[in-house]
Amino acid sequence: MIPRALIVLVLLTSAGLAAVRTHAGEVAVSREQLSELPYVIAGWTGVDMEPLSDDILAQVGVDDYTSRQYLRSDGATAVNVYVGYYASQRQGDTIHSPMNCLPGAGWQPIETARQTITAGETRVEVNRYVISKGLSRQVVLYWYQGRGRVVASEYAHKAWLMVDAARLGRTNGGLVRLIVPVTTTVDAATEQVSTFATALVPHLARYLP
Repeated sequence: MIPRALIVLVLLTSAGLAAVRTHAGEVAVSREQLSELPYVIAGWTGVDMEPLSDDILAQVGVDDYTSRQYLRSDGATAVNVYVGYYASQRQGDTIHSPMNCLPGAGWQPIETARQTITAGETRVEVNRYVISKGLSRQVVLYWYQGRGRVVASEYAHKAWLMVDAARLGRTNGGLVRLIVPVTTTVDAATEQVSTFATALVPHLARYLP
């Protein structure tokens, strides 16, 4: 985790550089559409969810996204998968933490932690939240991804956004959010969503370059 003082320093020193390139537009990057994300991933089969309404799309400001339920043939609880991509985050269409949105739907965090996902030689740190609404509980994993890195911290994400705007001429990036309901124990739900995350991570670079 990047110390907050360092993040502030990075923001202050890079903001001026980033401003020089604000009106120059984004450097074009090649990527695949999220609709092409495989429907079968390591034994999990995806089913598309209902599309986001125009009002929600306007509020979120996302340029490309996928929203699916991935199920396994052994009857394991489905994993709710949302991946959103932003071609540019210069004009206010920035990625917002799910923890700013879920309370609006009545879900409250009751446990927070960081977790490492290992997929082959790739190790990424992600956020893990346990949220509740009434008697229902869910385990949420989410992270920010783009421009060659995966970041859990929202502060670090914003700091790197400014640095990369100046250094690369790019502010593209995405949010990956996975949710599993707790049907038995939190540990069991965490293991399930982590297993799926491990299978998903190697696929994402093509869609979140």
